[in-house]
Amino acid sequence: MVKIKNVIRCSPAGSAGIMPEDFLISINGVEINDVLDYMFYASETSVRLEILRNDEKISFLIEKDEYDDLGLEFDTFLMDKKQSCRNKCVFCFIDQMPPDMRETLYFKDDDTRLSFLQGNYVTLTNLEQSDIDRIIKMKLNMNVSVHTTNPELRVKMMHNRFAGEKLKYIYQLAENGISLNCQIVCCPDLNDGDELRRTLTDLGGLMPNISSMAVVPVGLTKYRDGLFPLTCFTPERASGTIDIIAEFQEIFLEKYGTRTVFPSDEFFLISGRELPPVEYYEDFPQYENGVGMFRSLIDEFEKALEIAEWTGDKRHVSIATGYSAYEIIRQLAEKVMKKFPLLRCDVWRIKNEFFGETITVSGLITAQDLISQLDGKNLGENLLISQSMLMNDSPVFLDDLTIEDVEKSLNVKIKSVSNDGYELLDAIMGITY
Repeated sequence: MVKIKNVIRCSPAGSAGIMPEDFLISINGVEINDVLDYMFYASETSVRLEILRNDEKISFLIEKDEYDDLGLEFDTFLMDKKQSCRNKCVFCFIDQMPPDMRETLYFKDDDTRLSFLQGNYVTLTNLEQSDIDRIIKMKLNMNVSVHTTNPELRVKMMHNRFAGEKLKYIYQLAENGISLNCQIVCCPDLNDGDELRRTLTDLGGLMPNISSMAVVPVGLTKYRDGLFPLTCFTPERASGTIDIIAEFQEIFLEKYGTRTVFPSDEFFLISGRELPPVEYYEDFPQYENGVGMFRSLIDEFEKALEIAEWTGDKRHVSIATGYSAYEIIRQLAEKVMKKFPLLRCDVWRIKNEFFGETITVSGLITAQDLISQLDGKNLGENLLISQSMLMNDSPVFLDDLTIEDVEKSLNVKIKSVSNDGYELLDAIMGITY
């Protein structure tokens, strides 16, 4: 039973007479507990809602087009509390956060509903068989954090005694036609090397219902006192991991016509290898996991630059980026300046003092680091930053300082840019729409 917060005017539910403060008990006789129940059972053309109003049960029959929204709004998007993670993974980034940050940054999400609705990755360790049965019944495709298919190793890595046995759910889902995108956070001396080969072999046996796999390197901050001893990937080990993945890409490509498994961009940057061509990434199935982001950015930028025209006066802008992206962004800036000599684009490499020097991605740069390292620099008309530095597309950085705070400190107008080559070139050239 879920409390109804609001009823949209002239919606099917509103026209039927359902009111705010009513409680939704069931749809077509099925008890409603969360957003998945609601979306699944409310999609029919004919729905009977059982409502509790002032201790009285009332039944409403609503006829509508298939998948039309009933028009009910609830206190939370999930119609329930978020499910938190029961694991204590040895590589968990949240456990490596500095103290005294905002409380929401310490919440560990492991909610299967958000996997389907928003693409979050989940471990399946907090699910029971009834949850798996519901996923299969509703045909919900999932994003799963696998990390390893070795049960004993999964228990060790996730610090959860049930983590190994819950691997059976991955097999059940795949065998029942549920499409799975899988993630493997790779840690040197734990689940790399032969253990990675085992994991890719096991998951490969579930194809074609394993839609894609991403292998990403562990990220380590300076806040690891008392945590499991881990090391970062060296260029040699990163290169070796790319080679292992390439072995399986060849197998999958020959058998299924798709590479299926991809290393994240970080492996190429750490190893010093050149990024593969855009064709390598196929349909970019693991783009949000950092697989192919840089290649996509470069490809889009070069296409945009090829047709771009510059008729303006002199312009000077700067870009602030992390160590991992610096060389790529610098090369793109050089191409712009070569084509348009009146344009000056400086690229500033920001060291991550906040989380530690081993964190090199742009998305974890804080306002504090921007201010301290760019203070006194000639930044030109605009300072361009990656949109990933900001919290949920808001003007707030991870350290709770805002874009306005940075603008005042550095005396420059800041523009955030998404990972889009066309948008980046427009921002450099000062083009607005």
